[in-house]
Order: sequence, then structure tokens, then C-alpha cells
Amino acid sequence: MTLTAPAIFAAPVAVNRLTADDDLFLKLHSLYGNALVNQLAWRFDEPVDPELLARFHAQLAQGFLARRVRPTRVPFARPYWLPATESLPLGWDSVPVADDEILDWYFAQSRVDFDPATGQVWRLSAVATTAGGTLVSLVTSHVASDGGAVLFAVGDALARLDESPDCATGSGQLVGTLPRNSLSANIIDAGRQLRAVAKGVRAAIATRGVTEPDRNLRPSLPELRLPAQWSPADTVVQLDLAEWNAAATQHSGTTNGLLIALGAGILGRSGRVGDTADIRVDIPHSMRTPDDPRANATTGLPISVTYRTGERVDLAAIRSAVKRAATAYRDPATTPALQHLQPLQMILPRFVLRHFARTAKAPECLCTNLGETASGVADFAGHQACAVLMRPVVCTNDTAMFRQVEVGVNLSFSTDGHTVTLAVTGADPDRFPTRAALRELLSAEFESWGLTPRFW
Repeated sequence: MTLTAPAIFAAPVAVNRLTADDDLFLKLHSLYGNALVNQLAWRFDEPVDPELLARFHAQLAQGFLARRVRPTRVPFARPYWLPATESLPLGWDSVPVADDEILDWYFAQSRVDFDPATGQVWRLSAVATTAGGTLVSLVTSHVASDGGAVLFAVGDALARLDESPDCATGSGQLVGTLPRNSLSANIIDAGRQLRAVAKGVRAAIATRGVTEPDRNLRPSLPELRLPAQWSPADTVVQLDLAEWNAAATQHSGTTNGLLIALGAGILGRSGRVGDTADIRVDIPHSMRTPDDPRANATTGLPISVTYRTGERVDLAAIRSAVKRAATAYRDPATTPALQHLQPLQMILPRFVLRHFARTAKAPECLCTNLGETASGVADFAGHQACAVLMRPVVCTNDTAMFRQVEVGVNLSFSTDGHTVTLAVTGADPDRFPTRAALRELLSAEFESWGLTPRFW
């Protein structure tokens, strides 16, 4: 991503309807609030002028993230995106943060109330460090943006720091506008949605024999004595990319395969699964294209990975599993039935979703490879971040809820071409009760691969 000059976009998007993923995240937001948010964060070794961050905030407020949901009254017609009418102000904490408080400060930024109806779906905040540097956090609602959308919006905003904020010339023009005839447009969209539902149901019936990898039942014991509200254990670690790739190559694997193996290994070491268990690993994959107006343009690829106590996970087997799954999901005839039912999901009323939500489960192992994204958003008008972090944040919630939805581990990988930044969250309260417990398991797993971690 080049940030030397503002991008020139195609014609503005007329009507930008919510995708199935947007709709699902919107409904989940109405049920659970901000249970999960995305965070893009920077560490600077030097002070960053608040005025520079104010200019950055002003650009974001007119850019791709600045969108709100406009509902429709026509049954089955999809809501659409319009430019936001409000944004949360730039936050600047007055008390500097020490090195051993950095992770806690980043996590604290997830405590925010988003409102998709007004466009308050992101928050930029910053604080000085006691060492003379600056921490910056951009927290976003998954309703309005996936990781690719955030990177696109941030890249455009940084490229326009010396320009006047204007949603008509920057990435904000891709958000969407009102249809010329709302009633007619919504009736037409409702008809299209009903046809999509019928097509999806037929495809689901045709592929009813196609299955996805099973997930493991969460052991009910041990159940630790924990407070009613719990914050998942999180940590960030940096490693040399050359060392990472060398370890992957040595064991007949890939960069992505090693990430998946680490996730499965941590889950196994924690006792969440037993010896020879087949772990379901979900791998997000971006479908974003240039000038893509979608808030969420990500699909998931599930694979099965075998864990064996005392052994490294087989990287060659992971490579084969990823190839098989990628091939299967490219063909509608071999895509699991549930994937075809997304149009049906969009027209289900909220009370039906609430019923299904009671038994819904979270991924037991989620591994996101963002690739070499850090270098494209690391420069703030000449201020080069020493580290860039991108991750999902599982927010503080009821301990019983984490047990009920059976959350496991989340890993998020990014690199600047030299250094790997790995964010890890252990959200099973009885296997990862504290950050120290998570770090101990990670250290053992890194050692088994000959990797040298540097924990934040």
C-alpha cells in the first residue's frame, strides 16, 4: 500500500446494501453489544503531535469507516450504508503509560459503546508513554468494517493528512448514497433477496451431504473459581520473520501453516482438547477487491488439525488440509449447505436469531494471517511506528458466557517484512485464566519450534 498520494477512486457508489456478514454482525450487536471489536494499534518510540492525530481523526471521520446503517421498511429489503452523522471524539489520556501497562491500556480501549445507527462505529485514542513514546489505538465495530476495510480506510486517511477532509473525494465516497426512489429500489431489492433465498435453499438441499470439520466439546471441568465478569487473557509477542520462516521450512510447512500449528498446539497444551484430537481451525480469508464498498468482505475456511501430546503439529498435513479446503470452497457443489443459507439468515427475524444464539458456539481456534500489512500503515507523516498491531479483541463479559459459547484461542499474525507481530487471546476462562498462564503455554510452544519470542 503506497501512501505518497491520495488515491483516485471510481464513480461514487449509489446504493451500498449490507452484506450477509454485515447483517449477522449487526444482529449480534443488538443481542450482545460490543462483545468483539477489532483493533489496529501503533507503538511509537517518539512523541506524536496531538495535532497530527487530530488531522488523522478528521480524515477518518470523512472516510471509509464513517458509515451508518439505514434500515428499510419494506419486508426482506436489505438495509444500506450512508455516510455517518456522528463520530466519537479523539481520546487523549493524560496519564503516561509505563512499559508494563501497555497491554492493559490497549485492552482498555475496547471498552466503548458503538452505535451503527449514527455511525459511531470507531474510536481513535492515544497516550504518551513514560519512556517518551506514544501509543495509538483505533478500535472498530465489526458491523461496519473487517480488517481489510480498516487497513483501506487508514491507508487513505494517512495519505490525505495534508488535504481538507472531504467524503466526496476520498474513500468516503464509496460508503454509499440514498437511492433516487427509495420505495421502488427497496421493493426491487426485496424481490432479489427472495429469489436469492430460494436459490440458496435449493443449493443447500443439493449439498446437504457436504460437511464441515467438527469442533470439540469443551470439557466442563476443571471449573476455576473466577469472578462473575472476566477479561480474556491476551498477549502480544514479536519474533524475527526470518526465524519464523526458517522454522516453517525446516518442518515442510509454510508461514501460514506455522501460525495454525501454534494455535492448535496452545489449545492442546492447555488441556482444552485431548491427545489425538482433531481441532477445527477457522481461517479468515479476505475477498476484498480494489475500491470495494463492502464493510465486511471476508470468508472463512475451516480445516481439521490433529493434535498429539508431546509432538509438534504436522505442518505438511496442514498444508494439504488448506489446499483441499480451498479447492472445495471454490465450487458451490462442494461448499457446505450452511454457507448457501446466508440470504435466508438475512431475512430471519431477531427473535429467531435470539433462539439460535442460545446454542451458538464461537471458534475453538481462529487463526488470522494479515500478511505484510504493517508497513503500509506505519508512517504518520514521517513518524515511523516501531510496531503495528492488528487483532480482534474479545471484550470483558460474563464468565458464564465464555463457558457457554466455548471460546478457545484467537491468533492474529502480521509483519512489516522483518518482524512478526503475533497477537494471542485465550478466551477459555478455565484454560487461560490469566495472561501469565497464557504466556507460559506460549513460551513452551515457541520453544518446541525453536522460536525466540519477545513478549510485550
